[in-house]
Amino acid sequence: MAFMIRLTLGIVIAAAATAAMAQSYPARPIKLVVSFPPGGAADVVARLLGQPLSVRLGQPVVIENRPGANGTIAGEIVARAQPDG
Repeated sequence: MAFMIRLTLGIVIAAAATAAMAQSYPARPIKLVVSFPPGGAADVVARLLGQPLSVRLGQPVVIENRPGANGTIAGEIVARAQPDG
Protein backbone atom coordinates (compact mmCIF):
# COMPACT_ATOMS: atom_id res chain seq x y z
CA MET A 1 0.00 0.00 0.00
CA ALA A 2 2.85 2.36 0.81
CA PHE A 3 4.34 1.73 -2.63
CA MET A 4 1.05 2.69 -4.29
CA ILE A 5 0.97 5.94 -2.33
CA ARG A 6 4.57 6.72 -3.33
CA LEU A 7 3.85 5.84 -6.97
CA THR A 8 0.76 8.04 -7.08
CA LEU A 9 2.58 10.90 -5.35
CA GLY A 10 5.47 10.63 -7.82
CA ILE A 11 3.14 10.74 -10.80
CA VAL A 12 1.25 13.74 -9.40
CA ILE A 13 4.51 15.60 -8.75
CA ALA A 14 5.71 14.80 -12.27
CA ALA A 15 2.44 16.08 -13.70
CA ALA A 16 2.70 19.31 -11.70
CA ALA A 17 6.28 19.86 -12.84
CA THR A 18 5.29 19.89 -16.51
CA ALA A 19 4.06 23.46 -16.19
CA ALA A 20 7.64 24.63 -15.57
CA MET A 21 9.13 22.90 -18.62
CA ALA A 22 9.92 24.40 -21.99
CA GLN A 23 7.16 24.41 -24.60
CA SER A 24 8.95 22.00 -26.97
CA TYR A 25 8.93 19.12 -24.47
CA PRO A 26 7.89 16.36 -25.01
CA ALA A 27 8.77 15.86 -28.63
CA ARG A 28 7.93 12.13 -28.73
CA PRO A 29 5.51 9.70 -27.05
CA ILE A 30 5.89 9.24 -23.31
CA LYS A 31 6.40 5.73 -21.92
CA LEU A 32 5.10 5.19 -18.38
CA VAL A 33 6.60 1.98 -16.97
CA VAL A 34 4.50 0.21 -14.33
CA SER A 35 6.19 -2.52 -12.29
CA PHE A 36 2.97 -4.47 -11.73
CA PRO A 37 0.93 -6.73 -14.03
CA PRO A 38 -1.99 -5.35 -16.06
CA GLY A 39 -5.36 -5.20 -14.34
CA GLY A 40 -4.04 -4.36 -10.88
CA ALA A 41 -4.47 -1.16 -8.91
CA ALA A 42 -1.19 0.34 -10.10
CA ASP A 43 -2.14 -0.30 -13.73
CA VAL A 44 -5.53 1.32 -13.24
CA VAL A 45 -3.98 4.40 -11.60
CA ALA A 46 -1.39 4.69 -14.39
CA ARG A 47 -4.08 4.49 -17.06
CA LEU A 48 -6.29 7.01 -15.25
CA LEU A 49 -3.39 9.46 -15.05
CA GLY A 50 -2.06 8.67 -18.53
CA GLN A 51 -5.10 9.98 -20.39
CA PRO A 52 -5.14 13.49 -18.84
CA LEU A 53 -1.35 13.70 -19.20
CA SER A 54 -1.69 12.83 -22.87
CA VAL A 55 -4.24 15.57 -23.42
CA ARG A 56 -2.28 18.15 -21.43
CA LEU A 57 1.11 17.42 -23.00
CA GLY A 58 -0.12 16.82 -26.53
CA GLN A 59 1.73 13.51 -26.84
CA PRO A 60 0.48 9.95 -26.39
CA VAL A 61 1.26 8.31 -23.07
CA VAL A 62 2.04 4.61 -23.47
CA ILE A 63 1.56 2.45 -20.37
CA GLU A 64 4.07 -0.42 -20.31
CA ASN A 65 3.61 -3.10 -17.66
CA ARG A 66 6.86 -4.85 -16.64
CA PRO A 67 6.15 -6.96 -13.56
CA GLY A 68 8.69 -9.13 -11.82
CA ALA A 69 11.71 -9.12 -9.51
CA ASN A 70 10.07 -6.69 -7.06
CA GLY A 71 10.22 -3.86 -9.59
CA THR A 72 13.83 -4.44 -10.61
CA ILE A 73 12.89 -5.21 -14.21
CA ALA A 74 10.91 -1.98 -14.57
CA GLY A 75 13.64 0.00 -12.79
CA GLU A 76 16.28 -1.39 -15.11
CA ILE A 77 14.24 -0.40 -18.17
CA VAL A 78 13.83 3.13 -16.84
CA ALA A 79 17.52 3.39 -15.93
CA ARG A 80 18.57 2.30 -19.44
CA ALA A 81 16.09 4.54 -21.24
CA GLN A 82 17.38 7.01 -23.78
CA PRO A 83 17.89 10.42 -22.12
CA ASP A 84 15.45 13.07 -23.28
CA GLY A 85 17.09 16.16 -21.91
